[in-house]
Amino acid sequence: MAKTRIKAKEKKGVVTVKTLSKHPMLSYVEAKRAKKEVNFITHFMAEANGKVVYEVSTSQFLSKDPYMKFKFTGAKKGDKVTITWVDLKGNKDVSTKKIR
Repeated sequence: MAKTRIKAKEKKGVVTVKTLSKHPMLSYVEAKRAKKEVNFITHFMAEANGKVVYEVSTSQFLSKDPYMKFKFTGAKKGDKVTITWVDLKGNKDVSTKKIR
C-alpha cells in the first residue's frame, strides 16, 4: 500500500530520525462522510541494532501521511534503522535506511 520515507542522522552520539508515512488515515467520521472504509495506522515501531528504540500505539487522530520525529542513542553512522507500522486492516509496511 504505502512506503515510508526515512531520514536518520547521527550527531554526537544521538540519532535523529524523521519519517513520513504515506497513508490516507481515514477516521471513523471521515470514512462515514466519504462512504469509505475506516483505516488508520494503529502501531508504529522503530528498531536499530536489533533493539526497539521507539514504539507507539496510535489512533485515528493522526493526520493523513503522518510525520514522526524522534531521537535515540546507541547507534552509529552506517547502522540501519527499520521502521514498521501496521494499520487497522492489518496492512504492514517495513522500511529500512542507513544512518548518516
